[in-house]
Amino acid sequence: MTEIIAGIEIPDTPIAEDATELVRAAADDLLFHHSRRVYLWGSLKARHRGLDVDPEAAYVGAMFHDLGLTSKYRTKDRRFEIDGAELARTFLLEHGYSEYDARQVWYAIALHTTPELPMHLAPEIAVVTLGVETDVLGFDLDQITEDEIRAVTAAHPRPDFKKGIVKAFYDGMKDRPDSTFGTMNDDVIAHFEPGFQRADFVSVIQDNAWPE
Repeated sequence: MTEIIAGIEIPDTPIAEDATELVRAAADDLLFHHSRRVYLWGSLKARHRGLDVDPEAAYVGAMFHDLGLTSKYRTKDRRFEIDGAELARTFLLEHGYSEYDARQVWYAIALHTTPELPMHLAPEIAVVTLGVETDVLGFDLDQITEDEIRAVTAAHPRPDFKKGIVKAFYDGMKDRPDSTFGTMNDDVIAHFEPGFQRADFVSVIQDNAWPE
């Protein structure tokens, strides 16, 4: 039976079902419910913008976008976004997606913490960022009705989410602080580690090996 939340259908396909099971097994309740909300918020905003989105691809992008924060899938030598992107690409190729279509989902995940850029790419890329910006940052909540908000949060509650998601970010990145250079993620490390020394872009330019 198709699940519908706030007027948005959760894809009822074998790939979507396998994605749900994989994420449920790897992520705690906070990240699982967050990922489902990302799909729902992103789909609602995509509909508001008139975007034609492939729901299955968007669902996998939303569900896998934070798997790089989990103990099962995170690495210690690259950005957490790439962990999730690589996992999604492999998953989709194994489930019969073309390299091109799997790569679109890769971009959706890899770029979801890069402001503005995803909005100029394919709808399946934009929808993940739209959902993340809604759930984490509270952007453009006026584009979602009160009834839709109640329906989504009833299905996927967000108790103490603001504090919980920041801690989840930190736990997923604290062993690879250098991977946060050039991103907003270094704010998370600095929040929990006041002595954290951020890499400075200008210093990298001025102090590099090129002679003047």
